[in-house]
Amino acid sequence: MNDQPSRDTPHLLLVEDEPDTAELVTLIMKEQGYHVVHAPDGQVALEKIALMPAPSLVLLYIQLPHVDGVAILETIRATPDWEHVPVVMLTGVTDPQSIKKAAALKVQEYVLKPFKRETLLSYVERARTRSAHP
Repeated sequence: MNDQPSRDTPHLLLVEDEPDTAELVTLIMKEQGYHVVHAPDGQVALEKIALMPAPSLVLLYIQLPHVDGVAILETIRATPDWEHVPVVMLTGVTDPQSIKKAAALKVQEYVLKPFKRETLLSYVERARTRSAHP
């Protein structure tokens, strides 16, 4: 069986340092038909942004080792072909400054941990719909 995604398969970059959360989100999104590329920390995420084609969606945690999620979001918005990719922030951070900064960088959704499967999927769908109809 071929494990390579087809060109029609939506790609998702998941930037999450917590292995259990990354595994759970990967499973949920694969069930939805996504090909998931995982970056376990901020530095790996920056490398993937520099090397891979823009995905259909980015799920991004804020508190990451090496480079934080807000800096990664700034890089995404400054990278050609990535600037309009919908980004859903996954976080336990409720600090109003972080939320304002993410909103200023055009994050589509902000999902607080812990979250339910249905909540994540509804935010993902809403983010993709919003980015398709600016």
